[in-house]
Formats: sequence, C-alpha cells, structure tokens
Amino acid sequence: MGTAAAVLLALTACSNPDATGSTSAGNTFVVATSGEPDTLNPVLGYGTDGAALIFDGLVARDASNTLIPALAAELPAVSGDGRTITAKLRSGVTFHDGTPLTAGDVVFTYTSVLDPKVDSTLRSDLDMLAGVTAPDPSTVVFALKYAYAPFLQRLTLGIVPAGALEGQDVNKAGFNQKPVGTGPYRVTSWTPGDRLVLAANDTYWGGKPANSGVIVAFVADDNVRAQRARAGEFDAVELAPKLATAFSGFTVHRVPTADYRGVMLPMGDPVTGDVAIRKALDAAVDRQAMVTGVLAGAGDPAYGPVPPTSAFYTATEPAPVNLDEAGWVAGGDGIRAKNGQRAEFSLMYPATDSLRKELALAVTADARKAGIEVKPEGLTWDAIEPRMGDDALIMGWGTPYDPDFVSYKLFGGQFAGQGFFNPGSYRSEIVDKALQDGRDNADTERRKAAYATFQQQLAADAPWVFLTYLQHTYVVRDDVAGVTPRVEAHEHDVANSLWWNIHTWTRK
Repeated sequence: MGTAAAVLLALTACSNPDATGSTSAGNTFVVATSGEPDTLNPVLGYGTDGAALIFDGLVARDASNTLIPALAAELPAVSGDGRTITAKLRSGVTFHDGTPLTAGDVVFTYTSVLDPKVDSTLRSDLDMLAGVTAPDPSTVVFALKYAYAPFLQRLTLGIVPAGALEGQDVNKAGFNQKPVGTGPYRVTSWTPGDRLVLAANDTYWGGKPANSGVIVAFVADDNVRAQRARAGEFDAVELAPKLATAFSGFTVHRVPTADYRGVMLPMGDPVTGDVAIRKALDAAVDRQAMVTGVLAGAGDPAYGPVPPTSAFYTATEPAPVNLDEAGWVAGGDGIRAKNGQRAEFSLMYPATDSLRKELALAVTADARKAGIEVKPEGLTWDAIEPRMGDDALIMGWGTPYDPDFVSYKLFGGQFAGQGFFNPGSYRSEIVDKALQDGRDNADTERRKAAYATFQQQLAADAPWVFLTYLQHTYVVRDDVAGVTPRVEAHEHDVANSLWWNIHTWTRK
C-alpha cells in the first residue's frame, strides 16, 4: 500500500467517503490547498464561478473556459433586446437526497441572493436582475433591468434545493456546513481547519464519477503543506512555485491564471493617501525581478487588474514622478519627508503565505531606493482584517472571465471600506462611471472603450501597485490520469482548482 493510501485510510477511519463501505483507498483522491471556504452554500458565495464539485449551475465552463450547458439542457436563450434570458432545464436531474430538480429551485437560489435578509456577497453581482420566474417546472425566465452582456456567465452559480432551505434563516442554516447539491460529489463530512470529505454521487446526471471520492485537506501554511506533500500524504497539492521542487514521482503543473498580486494602498493614510507616493512606488517596483526571483519564473509582470489575455485589456505602465517637486524631500537617512511626515508605512501580509511574504520583502527593498520606508508585517487574517482600511496589504484578486467581475466591487466607490472589496476606500468619479458604463452596455466596442478608460484612470491614480500575475503551481502524483489544467481565477481552493474535473480522474 502506498503512503498516500495509508494516510487516506487514517484520515477516513471515522468518515469513510463511501457510506456503503466499498471504497478502496486507491480509488479516492486526496488533494491539499491553502484556502478553505467559509461556507458550502452557493447563495452565500461558495463556488460561484462553477466547478464546485458539490453543485452545478445552469451552465458550466469546459477546459477552455467556454460556457457549456450544465443543469440547462442547452445554453439559455437571450432575447433580441438582451433583457430576457430563458433556460430550459435538463430532465431527470436529482439532488443528492433524491429530490428532483425543478425550476422552483433555480428561482429560490437566485431570489435568495437578492433577498436583503440574506448575507450574500453576490447581491451586487446581480444588480441587473429584476426578477426570476418559473412559468413551468422545467423553464426559468430571468428578467433584466438592462441588457448585461456577460449575464450567461453569472449562471454558473450552484443551484440549491428550495425544500432544504425554505422557511429557514439561510445565514445560519445547517445546510451551509452539510449541503445537498446536484454535483458529482456529496458531502460526507467537513471538519473546519482540517478537511472536507466527499463521496461520489453514483446517480450524477453527467455520469458516475470515475473514482470513489475526494478528500480536500486544508493546510494554510505553505511550508507545512510542502512537507506533508513530500511525505506522500497527497495525490495533488497546491504549492508556492519555489516549494514545488524535488518531488520524486510527481509532476509539476504550472497553470496560467488571471490571478494577480499587488499592494493595496489605503487612501486615508497620510503617506499612501498621497498620489505622488503611490505613483513613485508604482514606478519603483521591479516586477520582472519578482517574477524571476519570487515566482521562480511562474508568472508575469502585472500593471492592472485586466489580464493581457483579455479582449478588454489596455496596456498601461507606471510613469516616473518627481517626489522632490511633490514636496517629499530626502532626509539624512535617505527616507523622504513632507511637512514633518516621514514617507513610511506598514505593509501587511498573511504570515503563512510564503509567496506574499517574499513579495512584501521585495517591495520593501525597491521602495527604499525611492526614499520610501516600508515596514512589512506578517500577521494572521484575523489581525489583518480590522486594519485593512488603515494599512497597506499584499492582496490578490483576478478573473479570466468578464472585466465586470471583481473590478466593479474592488474599485467602485460605492463599495469603499466594505471588507475585502475596496478596503482602501478608493474613489474616482471617472472610474465609477467607466465601470458602470461597462456593466450597462451590451455593445462590445462601447464596453472596450469603458474599460480602457477604467484602466487608464486606475493607472493614473495608483490605488494599487500591481506586481505580478501568477501561474498557480500544483504537484501531482505521476500515477494520476485525467488532469486537465485551464486558466484559473483568483479563487482556487475547493472550486476552480486544478481538480475542477476531478470526477474524471483515475489512477494509471
């Protein structure tokens, strides 16, 4: 018996993935990731871009991220004016508990997101949705306030069974920890901070999974995750690029992404609130050196939130700024000051994330050359979150889908100071108008013009110093077959990781 199989038996001693007891360890896959969801309910934000393993949306994405039908029998139809979308459901689909899927479940899912009593982070993503109805059990009709070009991409949201949640407080429902979906796997157990155990859904509408189940191990610390991977505990593991080395019997996959890392700069700070300091820092950082040194080549320089692979990308690069003319004069120690205020600020990063730590240190070194003193601080997320409005942070976001996704909330003034969306309280009327124009217009050329304006103004204001686009790095056992990388978004823990199609994986 291999080491991974032995570890698997220990992990599943109390929670066997197969309730019948027929699972062999060799036919269940153990994968490890740094991130862990807060909930397993799509209404509250779990797996909203699809590939959630437990749930399906009306549509899904294939290996090239092209939309394909999922719970919808075919891609939903869009009316001539772009304001009515009609979906016909696939017949014969059931939830894990045997309950048939109906249009009422789809209506419940989307109306729950829109319900102000539900703490859904997705509500603003559906600002364009006026209502959703079910004229019959197999038909769903979405009515939009205005034509929204990427609306079909919003239909990757996992569908929940209305009967399991109606009449309950969705925010506190037990469903959020042990949900029922239509996906290729059903939840056996979830131990927060440890693992999520999934068993194959033998009656999956897409065909019985090729394996018995999946265990997702949550290991926040990069180095600990690498050590456990070398000990043979995992079949596939997400690692920082520099740690994905010296693995005998494993293959390294470097997966292209739209996932960027950057320095979020709070507008209320007396130093980072000065545009001259922000632009000087933007010009000072050596992005290519970070790609080469910190990412071991697994990435590309980043200058904005829209990836170069996007049809909406506009090239922008930092322009040099004269800090002397802006009143920031170098002192005897080389650090600048203005009106008695030293050009210094703290830069937080999550202490368990080795890549963000190295990026923070690289920014610190580059900033000093410009006369700016950066003080890096490795903290827990619990310590970071209350300070995000006041102190700079190495953050990550990004999407390969539509430019409206993420950026609308990350840089829109109406979201200033709302958690991880616009934590630095950046506000720009030009940016707000451009983001809204991009959202409101269905015409591709008008949208391109809007997002060009957005990117150019963002570069001029530099509320973030964008550093690098990443390649997500995974190490996978050589005896695993079926691994199919695709361009990934920032979110890649349980959903949208290399294991997006793990229900098709087998052992050689």
